Amino acid sequence: MEALECIKTRYSARGFKPKPIPRNVMNQILEAVRNTPSYTNTQPWEVVVVSGKKKDELSKVIFALAKAKAPTSPDLPMPKGWPAAHDARGHEHGARRLATLGIERGDEAGRENLRLLNFEFYGAPCVVFLFMDGSLEEWSIFDMGLFAQNFILAAHSQGVESVLQASLTNYAPQIKKFLGVAESKKLIIGISLGYPDNEAKLNKYRSLKQKPAEFTKWCE
Repeated sequence: MEALECIKTRYSARGFKPKPIPRNVMNQILEAVRNTPSYTNTQPWEVVVVSGKKKDELSKVIFALAKAKAPTSPDLPMPKGWPAAHDARGHEHGARRLATLGIERGDEAGRENLRLLNFEFYGAPCVVFLFMDGSLEEWSIFDMGLFAQNFILAAHSQGVESVLQASLTNYAPQIKKFLGVAESKKLIIGISLGYPDNEAKLNKYRSLKQKPAEFTKWCE
């Protein structure tokens, strides 16, 4: 797939077929993303790929925590607020997604069921967790973002769709314990991925994006 087309056509998938991702396909994706740039070539990323029985067991653990509304403990603090323009885009996004699913804003049960789908990985056959050493700071987080973006684009080029899930990081200590990852590591993001179910309502939704003129200043 041509690079610009890959960037333009990737979307956040939230409905997947149960078909596993073959190991050779995952290896091709990982082989591509190892070329991600990083500050002084420090390459801070550590990747854990979870599928099969292990994925199902992990889902049960974090789903139970989420359903019980257990206290959260993400390694990266969640945003406390947004500037007005950013906040407006976020609210518009949430409202449009609910409308796609036919869920009313006041339908608390429907919204809760939608939230809990996060912890079932939206039915994806695979989830990838990205970690970095706990001593690393902002520039390494920037590098992790580059790696995550390259990862989801490489997956898309292979017909594998994905969704980045900050919500999974709410239970970072429990996930690290389950996966045998040192407590000293920071969980940066979870990525659910697989072959998309094109009939899923959630996969028919597309978020609105700003036009270049709205975010670009030219100095000539």
